[in-house]
Amino acid sequence: MSTFWSIWVTVIVLGTVFGCAWLLFATRKSQTTEVETDRTMGHSFDGIEEYDNPLPKWWFYLFVATCIFALGYLALYPGLGNYKGLLGWTSANQWEKEVAAADEQYGPIYAQYGQTPVPELAKDEDALKIGQRLFANNCSVCHGSAARGQVGFPNLTDGDWLWGGTPEAILQTLHNGRMGNMPAKGVMPNMTNEQVDQVVNYVLSFSGREIDAAAATAGQAVFAQACVACHGPEGKGMTALGAPNLTDNVWLYGSNYEWIRETVLHGRQNEMPAQGGRLSDDQIQILAAYVYSLSN
Repeated sequence: MSTFWSIWVTVIVLGTVFGCAWLLFATRKSQTTEVETDRTMGHSFDGIEEYDNPLPKWWFYLFVATCIFALGYLALYPGLGNYKGLLGWTSANQWEKEVAAADEQYGPIYAQYGQTPVPELAKDEDALKIGQRLFANNCSVCHGSAARGQVGFPNLTDGDWLWGGTPEAILQTLHNGRMGNMPAKGVMPNMTNEQVDQVVNYVLSFSGREIDAAAATAGQAVFAQACVACHGPEGKGMTALGAPNLTDNVWLYGSNYEWIRETVLHGRQNEMPAQGGRLSDDQIQILAAYVYSLSN
């Protein structure tokens, strides 16, 4: 935060606290021992009047205590621009302490599974229970609680893998993440709308869908020029590039004509965020075993 904004924030915060205190004392009515039962504020709403009595002492001093607490808090903790507070507290430091405490408590539990191979770990019920909780906390927001995915996020239970479903490939995906990129019109940026329709028909022919035969025949040449580098001449994909198999009925972004045409015309881009650094190696080993168990 720049010096200007730091000063600006400090002035506003302190001005608010002292302004509240001034307002509290400036409007305080003198405390008397006499009870003035007939004195009102001078206005009436449907016959309802408000008595002009002083604020109860306990209520007044509660407001005073609030202002004092605010000043004490602002002295100890950050709240005045760039001022760090006397305690030097930061949310990052607190998070690191909580993570360290969690590692100390749960680290030994994860460690006992960390050196076990994924296929073997996938048969351990206790490890899978831990893996399920790790999945729920870190993966279910995209892949769903049942790991069946949604549009743009793959189903992890069907055995169809963009980047490979071996234990090594799953570990690689979890540790380092994946970047998926389907360029618009493949490697043929000058593809016409007619050619887009032709190649869509040809792609649909791989999985035995109802198509325009003439358009599909013309689309074969377009596919060979624009798509074969990633998807292969038979459309079976390439796990090294994350290019999907086009011959099955598994479609990440939808399988009808319009959705496939949208993919070809505008491309797709997606990211699987890396979990390395967020989760320990032992946690990733357990999580990989759980994911592996979903389709094996």
